[in-house]
Amino acid sequence: MADIPDHLKQRAKAAKEKAEAAKSDSGGSASASGIPEHLLKRSKAAKSKGDSPSSDSVVASAGTAPAAGGGDTGAAAIQTGPGGHTQRLLTVVKAGSIQDIKSKPLDKVHTWPHLIVVEFGAMLAVTAFLIVFSIFVNAPLQRLADVNATPNPSKAPWYFLGLQELLTLFHPMVAGVTIPGVGLFALMLAPYIDKTVSNKPEDRKFAISVFTFFMMFWAILSIIGSFFRGPGFNFVFPWEEGIFFEL
Repeated sequence: MADIPDHLKQRAKAAKEKAEAAKSDSGGSASASGIPEHLLKRSKAAKSKGDSPSSDSVVASAGTAPAAGGGDTGAAAIQTGPGGHTQRLLTVVKAGSIQDIKSKPLDKVHTWPHLIVVEFGAMLAVTAFLIVFSIFVNAPLQRLADVNATPNPSKAPWYFLGLQELLTLFHPMVAGVTIPGVGLFALMLAPYIDKTVSNKPEDRKFAISVFTFFMMFWAILSIIGSFFRGPGFNFVFPWEEGIFFEL
């Protein structure tokens, strides 16, 4: 059997105290046995007619009315209370959810067409740019490498120039392992540090700051290695010594 909630117990206790106070004021107090006075009067009236009610004729419960002897047949007839009701209403509980929902559902959109259309448009734009770029920029193949004639300066491809620039400033272990490893580890931790689900830039200051820092860090190193490094990979100004860089 389920336990009765505390608020229902308190409400029943308060109603009982209120009823006892009202009966004490009106002078109609209940008997010592706890049976209401109108039930006792009915029992006395039945006795006066010669019917002796058995021990099962009076039921002192909160949900049923008392039963009296049914004459010579011996059948117990259920007596109704005021208005013909045999039950009492204890309390009224408002209908509501049993479980308390703490998190509100978020708005969602489908991958198609909202995401696929944008990605397809970006792919077409990048493809068109590469086609136009390949038409106007000449990128011929160089002659075969000659071990006896090393070009000066000898530069890595543009996407490795940032790492080559770090090698000129730090020890190879630091420039090739430590700094890139720390950067990758920091990028792996970024989603666990910034857990904001909003897409607004003003709400993603941490993520935008991290991205800007890494992008500018490698962009500056690549620009220095491309345009500010001359023969011997020495630092030069492009407007004085020229540009020692080829795509």
